[in-house]
Amino acid sequence: MGNHLKGDFMKRSFIREILEAIDEETISFAGGLPSENLFPTQDLKEATLKAIENPKVYQYTISNGINELREQIALRYTNEGFATTKENILITTGSQQAMYILAKFFENKDITIEEPSYLGAMNIFRLNSLKMDGVKLEDDGVNIEEFEKSFKKTKLTYLIPDFQNPSATTYSSEKREAVCNIVKKYDGILIEDSPYSELYFDKKSKYISASLPNNSFHLGSFSKTLVPSLRIGWIRADEEKIKSLLIIKESIDLHSCGLSQYILAQYLKDEVKYEKHLQEIRDDYKAKAQFFSKALKTIMPEFKHQTPKGGMFLYGGFEDKKIDTFALVQECLKKKVVYVPANQFYIDKVPNSEIRFNYTHSSFEQIEKGLKLIKSCL
Repeated sequence: MGNHLKGDFMKRSFIREILEAIDEETISFAGGLPSENLFPTQDLKEATLKAIENPKVYQYTISNGINELREQIALRYTNEGFATTKENILITTGSQQAMYILAKFFENKDITIEEPSYLGAMNIFRLNSLKMDGVKLEDDGVNIEEFEKSFKKTKLTYLIPDFQNPSATTYSSEKREAVCNIVKKYDGILIEDSPYSELYFDKKSKYISASLPNNSFHLGSFSKTLVPSLRIGWIRADEEKIKSLLIIKESIDLHSCGLSQYILAQYLKDEVKYEKHLQEIRDDYKAKAQFFSKALKTIMPEFKHQTPKGGMFLYGGFEDKKIDTFALVQECLKKKVVYVPANQFYIDKVPNSEIRFNYTHSSFEQIEKGLKLIKSCL
């Protein structure tokens, strides 16, 4: 397909467009924005000042990422029972780039995805001509029969098993095992995206990739746990796969920002500090998720949802299936409140009655006020 045709079916991310359209007064439940109050600004400032003492931070660095940072990331995996060395890690410019590298690697192939799924990944797959096959997501993960039927043909899948974006679904241990067995059975590949895995309110689940070290690419990021602007993510895979991806990585941008990597490596030297910071985020987000859920039940009881167990999103739908949340959001924008209509997360984008709310970026007052405004638009 020539590039001149790409414009016909490539649309910009609706969420990025919303973020540009809104002003300071608008209450936004739209973007997956972490809470700025929780950025460890002082600690990052100290790490930055230490890092920049060394002139090498301004020089080109190796393409797979600086050794210190890859070692620190590898150690976190190993400590969780997923044996990993720095050779298994490729540093990327956010996990968005990690997906782009993988989509380039699997260009023109068919891929099994959850439905609904992450909009940013779907756009990347379209751009690299991967044909998506959507499998229904249930409360505890994908429908296993549908998944096997699809994976048998594609032998490639992209899943977000922890606090999925948009649905906030987390896979049960039974479903994790079932997915793992299917990937093994057909000797296929799992791309497991884990940007929210550390943001659990209760307990952390075991990565599916840990049982598939040679049949998986595991994606991680510091955007949701530290700060997004450093733009640092990574891919964890077996050494041979990392070597293949390196060729693509080099041709895109040689290496991810060296300065960001050195700052992170400096910050991560204090493991206790990082763990304490993660716990602060979990506590804050848990309180907000519970408040949001309670407010919904009071203000808009006709909107059915599950209280999140982690992550950054609350997902659900109106009992009245005739409500078109895509049309509704246009009305809400006029009243200065916004969310993401869930049709954006489906392959065909047909309007439906579902909504994804982000609760991490708003205060309790904004949550209550915003939901009352949405209710007034119904």
